[in-house]
Amino acid sequence: MDNFRRPQRVKENNEFVFGIRAVIEAIKAGRDIETIYLQRGLAGELFTELKTLLHGTLIPLNSVPIEKLNRMSQKNHQGVIAVISPITYQNIEDIIPAIFEKGETPLILVLDSVTDVRNMGAIARTAACVGVHAIVVPLKNAAQINADAIKTSAGALFSIPICRHSNLHKTCLFLQDSGLQIVACTEKTNDLIYVPDYTLPTAIVMGSEDEGISNELLRVANYLAKIPMAGKIESLNVSVSAGVILYEAVRQRNT
Repeated sequence: MDNFRRPQRVKENNEFVFGIRAVIEAIKAGRDIETIYLQRGLAGELFTELKTLLHGTLIPLNSVPIEKLNRMSQKNHQGVIAVISPITYQNIEDIIPAIFEKGETPLILVLDSVTDVRNMGAIARTAACVGVHAIVVPLKNAAQINADAIKTSAGALFSIPICRHSNLHKTCLFLQDSGLQIVACTEKTNDLIYVPDYTLPTAIVMGSEDEGISNELLRVANYLAKIPMAGKIESLNVSVSAGVILYEAVRQRNT
């Protein structure tokens, strides 16, 4: 896997860039931006330039009241604050061919609307331990990669490729076209996680604890698989669930 991993800039905390012009220059310089907070109702020539620059990028833009920006910083933010990412996001379209070229069998993890940073960190830690090749997250409704996520991951977020994409449905279709089966871990089935053959190229989809996996992704999945539950508690934490199904994949691949 090492031949297609890009070097990661290791930083303990997220950096912030304040002001429209400064954010524009950060984007032009190719800085990896986690998200941008923009004051509602902001207008003007520089604002138009920023919006134009962001068009077609995979940078989340959040329209927020000025009070939120003021809580984030007492500096002259001019209505715009960018959070610089501590990692470099990658493209799954580049990673999949590299995996096959190495003669390895892809194991990809897709996280649909997992927004808790500690769950994100815990999942990344497990994924790195079992040899997942990459984690795919959506552009919106995804946990920020920040200091808490990195700490919970025990640094794993620096070692496993994280791919951010605007449309997970299209991403899953790409994975299928590339020869991967899609296994959705969901309670909306009678089949257990032991049914799919994980020795095949596989992408496992996990959903948020409150919403689960979107119907759009459930429809595109090749398999729906659930974790057997015998106790009074009806569900597991998503990071625990990810560990359970990933280790079933590892068990099959090592048998």
